[in-house]
Amino acid sequence: MYKRQTEALRGEGAVIVVGERLAGVPGALTAVLRTAAATGATPVWIPRRAGERGALETGAIASLLPGGRPATDPRARAEVASVWGVAELPARPGRDTGQIVEAAATGELAALLVAGVDPEDLPDPGRALTALDEVGFLVSLELRPGAVTERADVVLPVAAVAEKPGTFLNWEGRARMFEAALKPEQLPRTLCPTDGRVLHMLADALDVHLGLPDLRAARRELDRFAGWQGSRAQDPRESSRPLPRPGDGEAVLAGHRLLLDRGRLQEGDEALAGTRHAAVARLSAATAAEAGVADGDLPAVSGPAGSTELPLAVTAMPDRVVWVPLDSVGRGVPADTGARPGGLVRIHPARPGSHAVPEDAVVTSEVGE
Repeated sequence: MYKRQTEALRGEGAVIVVGERLAGVPGALTAVLRTAAATGATPVWIPRRAGERGALETGAIASLLPGGRPATDPRARAEVASVWGVAELPARPGRDTGQIVEAAATGELAALLVAGVDPEDLPDPGRALTALDEVGFLVSLELRPGAVTERADVVLPVAAVAEKPGTFLNWEGRARMFEAALKPEQLPRTLCPTDGRVLHMLADALDVHLGLPDLRAARRELDRFAGWQGSRAQDPRESSRPLPRPGDGEAVLAGHRLLLDRGRLQEGDEALAGTRHAAVARLSAATAAEAGVADGDLPAVSGPAGSTELPLAVTAMPDRVVWVPLDSVGRGVPADTGARPGGLVRIHPARPGSHAVPEDAVVTSEVGE
């Protein structure tokens, strides 16, 4: 099978499709680039969220500047400094998400602004909640109540995507502009300001003038940064972590979020929620037998922080791997267990003789629900 796959990747027009979860597995992106170099296939990154490609192009992560310019590139920093009318930009990248969370949790940051982030989506949900509790002043930009708004000192409601115009970049990097689907006269309440408008007003109050009062100004600003021809980013660093080696009763955790799960934008839509696939855990027959569970049983998947329980669907898949939907039950598997995909978990019966399948569960033996 491996030989056939390699031959297929060497074919004309072959692509290797990479999703968001691969970045969370040490060494995985390095392996993709090596495979692409060896076979001639083109790697393609398709994120789960609609705005992620645009966020990278605007420089919304610590290592990037506007236009996807690497913050470590002197020419890139010089170009951005020229557009912004400043002498120079610091060569050191800013904080990444984990560093922001840690700085807030330890008191290094006196205030934090959180916009549209669910702590359970972060690598360490528990530490993220600690950061929200410990930071001195918390501002939330949100559409719906949640863990952040519960802790916030100030909550600023912002317009939903249907209420505002904007631009999405598709996975190829092509801009797709859109207008507001709902106009003010169609809404039963006063239209909320956009995220960009709120950030502009907050910056003015702090005497930091962004000069981006509306969508047109933001688009003009982004157009000024187009045309970067230099290196886009360094290759991913090769991981020195050893591969996980599960012992008796252990398995490597695998999983992804189903299209319909506990996502908060689905709250209140019972008809849509009723179309969700059943949440099941998947093990090979050999791994299930080793763990003392059978098809339809209720095994527990346990990590350092706790356990989650899901009906078992025995599936043709690699041994000593357990697949679970990451955000379909409880607070989500990472929050409930403290384990992330690629890590080790223990598999055991939830309780002696357990054989509990919810009445509305549809258990199958096929991967890809």
